[in-house]
Amino acid sequence: MAIGMANPEAAAALDFAALRREFPLLDQAAAAGRPLVYLDSAATTQKPRAVLDAERDFYERCYGAIARGVYRLSAEATALYEAARGKAARFLGAAAADEVVFVRGTTEAINLVAASWGRANLGPGDEILLTGLEHHSNIVPWQLAAAATGARIVVAPIDDRGEVPLEGVARALGSGRVRMAAVAHVSNALGTVLPVAEITRLAHAAGALVLVDGAQSAPRMPIDVAALGCDFFAFSGHKVYGPNGVGVLWGRRRLLAALPPYQGGGGMIEEVRFERTTYAPPPQRFEAGTPAGPQAHALGVALEWLAAKDLAAVAAHEEALARGAAERLAALAGVRLIGTPRARAGVVSFVVEGAHAHDVGTVLDAAGVAVRAGHHCAQPAMEAFGVPATVRASFGIYNDGDDVERLLAGVARARDLLAR
Repeated sequence: MAIGMANPEAAAALDFAALRREFPLLDQAAAAGRPLVYLDSAATTQKPRAVLDAERDFYERCYGAIARGVYRLSAEATALYEAARGKAARFLGAAAADEVVFVRGTTEAINLVAASWGRANLGPGDEILLTGLEHHSNIVPWQLAAAATGARIVVAPIDDRGEVPLEGVARALGSGRVRMAAVAHVSNALGTVLPVAEITRLAHAAGALVLVDGAQSAPRMPIDVAALGCDFFAFSGHKVYGPNGVGVLWGRRRLLAALPPYQGGGGMIEEVRFERTTYAPPPQRFEAGTPAGPQAHALGVALEWLAAKDLAAVAAHEEALARGAAERLAALAGVRLIGTPRARAGVVSFVVEGAHAHDVGTVLDAAGVAVRAGHHCAQPAMEAFGVPATVRASFGIYNDGDDVERLLAGVARARDLLAR
């Protein structure tokens, strides 16, 4: 089910109060004995007990070197690591587990493609298409690739709603020189859901590949890379209720097989001689060094845990919270919404007129409400709206209507204290 077509009945089928109790950190009181309101899931999500237990269990029961030993612990650790690869493939609707590369997160995944694919395929006169909504992690790696190869960046602009009109995408692709379109699935700064399936069709028709930054979509909606039609898809473990330090790059098998290594070291080779080294096939070719076994295992558990909750229901729940918060924030005097996309995921950005976003965030923190304040690693998007920073409330599976009420009360208090 697409965001923007929420199904309230699906959301109602989940017991979100019971889900919240699965997150130990959220048990703590934050202000005046009241529960913590955590509204920074776009930055990183809290972890359910199932994930915490999985990582600890790996260390306590079968910790050993992945694919480096013949002893029992190593074999068990390797089996769990590869099982997690299969779980990630199923979560994405991938054709096979060997299309899944474990990385440290979305940032490393995009850097891998930009460096490996970029240096092998880009040259002077070629273009890389981005949108005005991209996170810095989907801008800077492509700038580095462009500088190294003589290619150039072109940008599909955003409109006053904070959406990316397809006309701008088509216009940029019309040059015939775009080799890669790298686009966010969901804007981390505004919550805009981009029409990536349509962008992919346009890009492929123009002869370009497509990389989707799924850092914000993977936790919030069903993902099917076959339906999206993209060529690469990246997401981070810590944003899908999993551990830090691990993430996923999915790529089409034929594309991964054609890419040179991104990093060199143990685990990614076939044979090493001082004169010449031959490399392992994907995905091992891109997993140099000691694998993050406990983290990959816990990520697999997180993906199973999340998928079992019905991602369409999760999407409907978070969208309803975000839309309700946006409508009521817009009705508050002195508060300005930044971005009014018609297809919105669980993110709302706003400013309090006359007050700095950091000061608003500090007042909210004193009330036990944790939000993000800043440019959200999306400075071009901030500049498009003429603001240096916003306050961002981003919702997760553990949030409810009471959290929205606490947010609104805190914003009203911040406005009264800070606005000039």
